[in-house]
Amino acid sequence: MPTPTRLVWLFDIDGTLLLTEGAAREAFAFAVGERLGITDDLADIRFDGRTEPEILADILAKHGRAFPRAEQAAFWEAVFVRMRALLVPPRGRLLRGVPELLDTVGAETSWVPALLTGNMTEMARIKLTRFGIEDRFVFGAYGEEAKNRNALAGVAVTRAARYGVPPSRCVVLGDTEHDIACARAAGARAVAVATGNCSRETLAAHRPDLLLESLADPASLLEFARGVAAGD
Repeated sequence: MPTPTRLVWLFDIDGTLLLTEGAAREAFAFAVGERLGITDDLADIRFDGRTEPEILADILAKHGRAFPRAEQAAFWEAVFVRMRALLVPPRGRLLRGVPELLDTVGAETSWVPALLTGNMTEMARIKLTRFGIEDRFVFGAYGEEAKNRNALAGVAVTRAARYGVPPSRCVVLGDTEHDIACARAAGARAVAVATGNCSRETLAAHRPDLLLESLADPASLLEFARGVAAGD
């Protein structure tokens, strides 16, 4: 008999699993230049904790522009092509402790590792492939699948339900206040890690279920996860 699933992990990507050292912002800026004819480094646009369609909406609103639906695909393809060119060694890195944590999660037969990310599906694939972890996740919920991150968390927990796992046994692991908020909105557990742009103090103010400095020493995280899996 297969082991029933007791816990679903919902991992954010940027600032939680890895860093691209600004490559995504550069890729968006390139596409804005190519498809809109606008030079803008996008320094004033917030990327972390947002879905990529939300980021695009902010860029378009800033410049008073709009894309006909038929032209959006060309914009995204320009982003992806540029991202593939930018995100090559030695640029970017996995954060400390991530390979070991994914090994441990993958070895637990009653746990399912998954993604909850604002990245478009193809952008997520580019990043994960660059660092060799694209095959570590059973399913994902991606930026183009919902209007905002809270709604996207709902998509993720609905997919977790296919494994017999309720929202209360889903753990959202992310590095921004938006990750905490979306976990709350979906009825999931919120684990915050201060490895992105949000300070520990900012994250603490949003009262996650668990707050970590990094994933370098995952003992407290694994203890917490085993408690959630047990129904604590």
